[in-house]
Amino acid sequence: MRSHFFLGAAAIVFPIPALSYKPPTFTGSPDHAGKYWIHASGISAAFVPYGASISNLLLKDKNGILRDVVTGFDNATYYHIDKQHNHFGGVPGRYANRIKNSTFTLDNTAYHIRPNDNPTPDHPDGVDTLHGGPDGWDYRDFAVVSHTNSSITFSIVDPDGKEGFPGEVVSYITYSVSDDLTWDAKMVAIATTKKTPIMLTSHTYWNLDGFANNETNTVMNHTLYLPFSGQTVGVDSILIPTGDILPAPKGTVNDFWSAPKKIGDGFEQDGIEGNCGEGCVGYDNCWLVNRQKPYDWRSADKMVASLHSPWSGIQLDIWSDQEAFQFYSCNFQNGSMALKETQGLHDDAKFPRTIPKYGCVVLEVQDYIDGINHPEWGRMDKQVFEPAGDPYVLQVRHKFSVVP
Repeated sequence: MRSHFFLGAAAIVFPIPALSYKPPTFTGSPDHAGKYWIHASGISAAFVPYGASISNLLLKDKNGILRDVVTGFDNATYYHIDKQHNHFGGVPGRYANRIKNSTFTLDNTAYHIRPNDNPTPDHPDGVDTLHGGPDGWDYRDFAVVSHTNSSITFSIVDPDGKEGFPGEVVSYITYSVSDDLTWDAKMVAIATTKKTPIMLTSHTYWNLDGFANNETNTVMNHTLYLPFSGQTVGVDSILIPTGDILPAPKGTVNDFWSAPKKIGDGFEQDGIEGNCGEGCVGYDNCWLVNRQKPYDWRSADKMVASLHSPWSGIQLDIWSDQEAFQFYSCNFQNGSMALKETQGLHDDAKFPRTIPKYGCVVLEVQDYIDGINHPEWGRMDKQVFEPAGDPYVLQVRHKFSVVP
């Protein structure tokens, strides 16, 4: 999911052939590019402290060719100077997604946080807050507190009053990979001094072809399936929730629940124009995840999403303990962002070595967006935390497979 506020940046082209790339072996230290690698059989992933972001995820496609299936930058230092700030692979916080009017109320006290989304002449900084504000968590460096061959843990201390949020929050983000081709993330956040809203997510951008598909440089060939998501959160023209919970009837533009649907087919359906906000064609929507309770979110039949590319054969299945799901179709990419050296076509000039519009998707497990401003949804115990209570916890499993 991206803000409507877009800044350009020059593309950088790397001449290194993607197919010759080998992920560094584990050393316990960052590599020459400032990245921390973890490994398991058949899967390798790299992370940077900036935003506790995933920067690379490598596995083999149906032809045995290594593909890097997430967006990012070649060097950790570039995350600090990138002006577009697409939230590549980071952990937005302390409250992901949008907050209406940059305001919420707790115990009859109104809090006004820093806006950073949808600027207007009267409100040049924006009329709402996106992903925690202009200096949210994924604009900051986390500390590396543990690093093994197969896992890494980051931590951040968010001070009282930062971006206008009340109270200090301490958070730990743990990523791990395992031999069954899984990438797990566990996010824990603790309110230490005051009651405060907390909602996190992993803002990872995916292209299961590694941008190497010589037939298309978009994800229109990918198929998406959201088996428990027959409802969406209604939003206004700038994607602020209205309070309505809307059905996604079978056969309509937001129906990904009745059967797996090719993303490109959705762009041929009525309703795709304006589906992601005024003047926007595509997806930037929040679906609810309706599973009959009680349930074990890890159960095979409780998968919340599946993404598949027939070109690479790579399939990504997602399990999570969260009860909402944001799908964004990279509507605001415009070809100005360079691919990494581990991605794309290096010996074929058919497509530029940049990320095009609709060249990727973001799949965010989270809770109902702006739930702190809609108590009628009954989400306050999932989004508001205090020192005497339980911590915030998010768990998500990404399991990969190859379909011939």
